[in-house]
Amino acid sequence: MHVIGAGLPRTGTTSMKAALEQLGLGPCHHMFEVLASPDLARRWAGTVPPVPGGVDWGHVLEGWPSGVDWPLSFFWRELAEAYPGAKFVLTVRDPHRWYTSMLTTIFELTRKACAEDADARVPLEFRRIRPLLDHMWQASFGVPCGAVPSEEVAVAAFERHAEQVRAELPADRLLVYRAGEGWERLCAFLGTQVPDGPFPHLNDTEAMLRQHEAWFGGATAP
Repeated sequence: MHVIGAGLPRTGTTSMKAALEQLGLGPCHHMFEVLASPDLARRWAGTVPPVPGGVDWGHVLEGWPSGVDWPLSFFWRELAEAYPGAKFVLTVRDPHRWYTSMLTTIFELTRKACAEDADARVPLEFRRIRPLLDHMWQASFGVPCGAVPSEEVAVAAFERHAEQVRAELPADRLLVYRAGEGWERLCAFLGTQVPDGPFPHLNDTEAMLRQHEAWFGGATAP
């Protein structure tokens, strides 16, 4: 791994994935790949703590020179140790707008996918990583996957996460990137040429709503 996204979901991670791939640092790992790959879901299912002997990150992330979004970014501390030469990009945005976005996408999708009668509708990949999602939700928000944390709880988790990443990663390994900044600071940090053309701007909400429709036959309100 050369570049690791430490930002939470819904902080422009899909656009950052496209940007890193455009810079020649791909393929870039994202949750969408986990939900589309039985092998990748199986690898991630084995990371639920505690793991006797520790996680073999080389196996989990084999073939991925970069990555963003959960579940990868949840393990930023472990990955910083496993890949001491990797650089980190912390994507951030207004935490209250982030919470609103999470409500209509990830929180809504997982609320339905984790319901007692959902197993027949959600794919095997999701069911396989459900214990990992439970662990991440509990550690971050104090609730199991499928429960929706309050805005107060979620925003506090968002801010705590950003503060911890900033405090624990040295400045030469970390770029704090706000959605909409463009290429210049990212490319300077990574030591790459600034591409011609605009920074990718992919609509994460549309992608999540398509996922919702594929699983449940209807979309949430945007």
